[in-house]
Order: sequence, then structure tokens, then C-alpha cells
Amino acid sequence: MSDWTDKRPMSPHTSIWKWHLTMASSILHRVTGVGNYLGIFIVVAWLFATAVGPDYYEPMSAVVGSIWGQLILFGFSLSISYHLLNGIRHLMMDTGTGYKPKFASFTAGLVMILAIALAVGIWILSGLVPGVDPLNMTGAV
Repeated sequence: MSDWTDKRPMSPHTSIWKWHLTMASSILHRVTGVGNYLGIFIVVAWLFATAVGPDYYEPMSAVVGSIWGQLILFGFSLSISYHLLNGIRHLMMDTGTGYKPKFASFTAGLVMILAIALAVGIWILSGLVPGVDPLNMTGAV
């Protein structure tokens, strides 16, 4: 700080701030926004490969079907779920409610838990979890 010659005040650095749930929620909302932007390119590439034909679909399907591809897709599902639910939380806050610190922390934590539950639920209900067929889509009795 001894190098600071500007007369204006210096912005505090994140290392001196006390981390709390609402701060993490705000940062995570921004990160998931960027993640959703990048993740959509994977989905578009997958759809493009499906539309073009088997020469493109088979290699893309192998990548998406790999363990890394599945982890990336699950992360994308989690990112979309979090961003959606936190966006709803922000819409609620736009009405002027939810700004009290305890309630804001509660809703931030709730959104994180519900986002995980939503992403896992989507994967289970869509049959993307190996060995799980909750809607009996395979026709087994």
C-alpha cells in the first residue's frame, strides 16, 4: 500500500473480505453464466453431429458418452439448474424482498441445494444414470 499515490480510496481486496454464502452465491451465479455460455457450444456441436449424419455423430457420441463427457454434461446440467434457480431468487429480490441477511443466506444455501437436487433429478428421470430406469422406459416388468 505504500506505493499508492492516488488521492482516491483504494478498493478493498477480496483477501480481506469475510467470505459468506451470499458472496459465494453471487460469484457462482456469474461463473455459471459463463459456463452456460460455453456449454451451449458442446450441445450445439452434438446436435450438429446428429443432423449431419453417422460420420460425425459416432465420434461425437463417443466423446459425449465417455466418463469425461458425462461429467461435463452433468456439470452443464448443474450449471443450468443453479443459474435458473438463482435467477428466480434474484427476481424475488427485485421485488424488494429477501434482503435481510439471514433470509438472503438461507435462500442462497437453499438454491445451491435445490440446484444439485434438480440436476440429479433430471439425470435420473431422463434415464442418463446407468442402471436406473424410474419411468420403466425399457418396457421391463
